[in-house]
Amino acid sequence: MMNTAPLREQTAALLEKSITRATELTAFVGLDGFVDEILHVVDKRESAERYTRLPLIAQLAERLAGAAGKSTNVELVSQITKLGGNGPIMANALASFGMKVTYLGILGYPNLHPVFTEFSNRADVHSIAEPGYTDALEFEDGKIMMGKHDSLKQMNWANIKSRFGQEKFTSHICGADLLGFVNWTMLPHMSDIWSSVLKEICPGMKTKRRKLFIDLADPEKRTSEDILGALELVTAFQKYFDVVLGLNEKEGYEIGENLGLKTSNRSPEGLQKLCQDIHLRIRVDTLVIHPTAYALASGPDGVSLVQGPFTPKPKITTGAGDHFNSGFCLGKLLGFTTEQSLLTGVTTSGYYVRTAKSPSVADQVGMLRNWPG
Repeated sequence: MMNTAPLREQTAALLEKSITRATELTAFVGLDGFVDEILHVVDKRESAERYTRLPLIAQLAERLAGAAGKSTNVELVSQITKLGGNGPIMANALASFGMKVTYLGILGYPNLHPVFTEFSNRADVHSIAEPGYTDALEFEDGKIMMGKHDSLKQMNWANIKSRFGQEKFTSHICGADLLGFVNWTMLPHMSDIWSSVLKEICPGMKTKRRKLFIDLADPEKRTSEDILGALELVTAFQKYFDVVLGLNEKEGYEIGENLGLKTSNRSPEGLQKLCQDIHLRIRVDTLVIHPTAYALASGPDGVSLVQGPFTPKPKITTGAGDHFNSGFCLGKLLGFTTEQSLLTGVTTSGYYVRTAKSPSVADQVGMLRNWPG
């Protein structure tokens, strides 16, 4: 259904009552880590200090295509260097809600990269390898992520056991209210890690069912065999956790195609049908798909769609999906309906893209009661 003022007020009231409860929740998130440099592409250089920016991805594509058989120069202007990776951004956003967050990833080894210092002051941060590096070219209609990933292969089961400790890893998996495994695509050994967790840790768990959030993160470059294998592992986790599988719009179509589903209807109604069809094939607790302007999910209480506070000129877009994921998970942890959780998700990402800051729960409440537009 479409977002309404009563739904926003209802969700705002629930969040307002849950500010203290949020500080009692715990999360264990991993396993990636990147240093992100946010860049703009110059269209025209007007002076040493002034330039106009290429606003659209297609304009860069046209410029690059025109260089075929010749050459060209593309100037990039750095906007900010910040912590990156699906895991650190999501974990940082969860910490902004007041949650007690433990993070395991690749943020520098043996010492943290300085870009993660503030994050380490907000969460219990552990690192077993050097981070990856991403040049994020941002446009008004999206972004191009250009990554350097050699260090990511060091995130593997052997290094988790030797550099972090299997007993400690098991303790966090068994004890956190929310477990988050994100960025499967970029971590070449993630499926092996999931298999090890399922074989060596999950059968011995005696704790109550908790939430597990999984984000595959743009699997286009992975083979269909790898993708289908990962989805089997995601489904296997449902035996032990209430699993939430999160996808953005592009990922939703990619997963649908790999499952042999029809993806030709690219309307919101078509995406909603695809979400239901994927959920019938991947039997987890909740399947979420979040385009930029709205979000939808198929959960145990049915299928819901909510509109987000879309802005055509965001201050930042890199990390918007991770902020949506953190907000959606907060709603689920607080016992909200799928529809209310979608609303907390789009509110979190909507706040972030406007301010380049992660919202507190109070900030979420304020935005819900002063909805943009």
